[in-house]
Amino acid sequence: MNLDVKGFAVAAGVVWGLAVFLATLSSIWHGGGQHLQLLSSIYFGYQVTFLGSIIGLIYGLVSGLIAGALLAWLYNLVAARGAATKG
Repeated sequence: MNLDVKGFAVAAGVVWGLAVFLATLSSIWHGGGQHLQLLSSIYFGYQVTFLGSIIGLIYGLVSGLIAGALLAWLYNLVAARGAATKG
């Protein structure tokens, strides 16, 4: 069984983008967010602010798309090799 690379990539991008967005908003509303400051070392321009949550959403969408596409492609590669050795 193969994964749809485009579909998996879009799903991963949406999930990761929303996760960063909602985690940032939650940290703003409830205080704290020191652990989220680590994302600023990965995502240029990200801060634990409302504007930073939008920036994080965009970065999360893009990085989730890339990671999801790579993961689905790798899964399909391994699944195809496993099916070929089964015979």
